[in-house]
Amino acid sequence: MNTRNYADIVLRVGVAFAFLYPPFAAISDPYSWIGYFPPFVQGIVPDLVLLHGFGIIGVALALWILSGWKVFYPALAATAMLVLIVVLNGAQFDIVFRDLSIAAGTLALALFHARDSMRDT
Repeated sequence: MNTRNYADIVLRVGVAFAFLYPPFAAISDPYSWIGYFPPFVQGIVPDLVLLHGFGIIGVALALWILSGWKVFYPALAATAMLVLIVVLNGAQFDIVFRDLSIAAGTLALALFHARDSMRDT
């Protein structure tokens, strides 16, 4: 296995952890997490449905990224999700600023796998 393969695995595991932790933490303490949804989204559906629905999306992205199958697509979706989290939570930038670093990792994953996705089509 070459260095690129190791780097790919490390990035995929790190990104997956960032997407797996919040949904599981939200199970034990949901009201610590619901505040990260912008007010205009809250109230459309019940808070717990919103929180756990978003968590399901995060788990699905994490598992897809971990699988190594067509990583370009979930990595790009994860990048968009993370950037939106930061943009929509500008008032909490002292907390969500780390999401930009994770977004850089997901974008790097997408770029790593861009050639693979073009070859598969």
